[in-house]
Amino acid sequence: ALGPADGIEAKVRDLMGLPKGSAEDYIAAQCGDEGFDCDLLRAVADANRRWGAQSGIGHAEVIEEWLALTPIERGAALSRLRKVVLTDKGTPRVSAGQTKAEPHYESHAGRLAVLIGDLLRIQNGASLAADMAAGLRAGQAFAIAYTKAKRAPGAADFNDLIEWSRQLLRQPGMGDWVRYKLDRQVDHVLVDEAQDTNAAQWEIIEYLVDEFFSGSSESEGRARTLFMVGDFKQAIYGFQGTDPRRFQIARDLFKERAASLSIGDDLFSYQRAGREFRDLSIAASFRSAQPVLDVVDAVIGTVGHQAMALSEPPPQHRAHHADRPGSVELWHPFAVEESPDESDEGEERWISIRDRRYAEELAERIERMVAEAPVLASTERPLTPGDILILVRSRGELASLIVARLFSAGVPVAGLDRLHLHEPLAVQDLLAAVKFAVQPNDDLSLACLLVSPLIGWDQEQLRALAYGRKVSLWRELRQRASEFREAHDMLAELLRIADFVTPSSFFETILSGNMQGRRKLYSRLGMASRDAIDELMNSALEFERNEIASLDRFLAWFSRGTVDVQRDPGQPANEVRVMTVHGAKGLEAPVVILADATADPARLGRRPLSVDVEIEGPTVPLLRPKKEERCPPFEEIIAAGEKRDLEEHLRLLYVALTRAADRLIVSGVMPKARKDGADPRPANSWHVIVEQAMSPIAAPGEEHVAQRYGADGGLARRSRDK
Repeated sequence: ALGPADGIEAKVRDLMGLPKGSAEDYIAAQCGDEGFDCDLLRAVADANRRWGAQSGIGHAEVIEEWLALTPIERGAALSRLRKVVLTDKGTPRVSAGQTKAEPHYESHAGRLAVLIGDLLRIQNGASLAADMAAGLRAGQAFAIAYTKAKRAPGAADFNDLIEWSRQLLRQPGMGDWVRYKLDRQVDHVLVDEAQDTNAAQWEIIEYLVDEFFSGSSESEGRARTLFMVGDFKQAIYGFQGTDPRRFQIARDLFKERAASLSIGDDLFSYQRAGREFRDLSIAASFRSAQPVLDVVDAVIGTVGHQAMALSEPPPQHRAHHADRPGSVELWHPFAVEESPDESDEGEERWISIRDRRYAEELAERIERMVAEAPVLASTERPLTPGDILILVRSRGELASLIVARLFSAGVPVAGLDRLHLHEPLAVQDLLAAVKFAVQPNDDLSLACLLVSPLIGWDQEQLRALAYGRKVSLWRELRQRASEFREAHDMLAELLRIADFVTPSSFFETILSGNMQGRRKLYSRLGMASRDAIDELMNSALEFERNEIASLDRFLAWFSRGTVDVQRDPGQPANEVRVMTVHGAKGLEAPVVILADATADPARLGRRPLSVDVEIEGPTVPLLRPKKEERCPPFEEIIAAGEKRDLEEHLRLLYVALTRAADRLIVSGVMPKARKDGADPRPANSWHVIVEQAMSPIAAPGEEHVAQRYGADGGLARRSRDK
């Protein structure tokens, strides 16, 4: 899309408003005696000498040294010259002594700062443009190689199907014929989740329904409909490249075309029979109780519809089951006193002690909730673990901790809705065994295996073996086999079978054989490791169906990319579900807990590595500049992107709140206290927003409940045995 690779950098420089040609030559020309205001520079130096302070004399010397350089050397020393008139924070470096020595010093220093700043902007911008162009050239080469790799076996990905469909339908002649053939057979088009339909997909839809608005359908007596279903408030997939504003654009376009179809000069024209455009809204909720919907409306009213990028205030929500009781609870943020001595204890020492304690407390509260088994108004039966849905913003350490603590508390839990198979400790321990079997002299893998639950050593035992050795760790262990007999025999058995068994058999021998690996892993890591172990076994079996079943090939295959395992969250099971809000879209539960509502939206997820920018038509990803590197047009583009992210953050809150049928709970961990004593919760966190929304309508709660609105969650306090 950007043309030849050697012309990319010039296009990036034009985008940034940089001068054409060599930036070094331009800077050198501007730094020469004819291009630079040397008189202004000497006036600043003279004022600093007259001031007489040690720092002033130093500034004058810096200026004299700079003037003695060649133009090219001056360009390289601009950053040092800048420090004469500006601090490291970019504020003017002007003192009373300098102003006394030269009344116009502040004006002189300001002009000099602007002059130097303009040159540094071009200098730094040229360096940034070179880096961006290098990234684009690498991406262009990768895209070409990727396309060739797809075409070799005749494969196509989803983007290919979309782009080929667009090209086919817009192609003169052939596209007209294809649209004609489709038009003879298509009378009704339904676009679901219209708010998450991107521009390319809308273009295909426009081609498909183009004849709907020509008037020919009415003349032929064909009843044809375009039905678009979407909710702007649930547009939460911006990270996948969708823009919900395209839904509004498409809606306005079809509305305009329908209106033009209904107008004709002739009273008896068939165009008069054009069908009307109906903009319908369904405010009734068949899922949530009215108290939940009241809080949803209060949240929208608190943040304002504009903050969610809505063009107008949405209608008030109304529960279809108007008499069904329900409640919303805002829990106090879970706070933990600082205890540095305990913060690094145990095997989870890399995880904040706040998160660990919070996960334990949350699991205990859920355990009590399940034990009480109140009757749910929506299901008219006692509460079970399968009625509870825990939502988080991202699949981080807190989500895994909650799953582990629920396992420990004896509460049935389904685990995370999506599992990154490389990350669980149980998988890493089993892979360490494979790495050792493939390469016994891999000291790191053997050390990891020795201190894993499979062998069970502690760090002192490992140090006793490894410290001061002259050979590899495995050879040292073999030489001292009598001292470490049990570990030696288990490892020797792994090496004995490594060349003769498939990966799945190797894992099964570890898990169910004499090593009793499954029991050891469950004992140390908890039952939460069960899913990861089972999925690793499934991956091994899948590998064996398509590849030569050897350990080294499996290791290479498994290491080539990230293996994500996603379970069906809608599959019925009597287990607590823990998933992200994105994963829960379209689902519901009688009891919903927003577990990380105090999280800062600006720090959730990884900061994007690129920023999408239009360059001569196409939109391309450029390396995201650092804060100090930002210059037009990147400042405006990044600021607009951050605004869209915040709008989506609020729409994501709407989706989370509306998953609850009977009882909604908003909770989180209290961040570290601020030195100024202000509220440490981020102002845009869900917890703060819900608190502000509930304050006018809710009643004070008790114990860990800060505010409560509605009846007691639609729950009659009746346990199973009554």
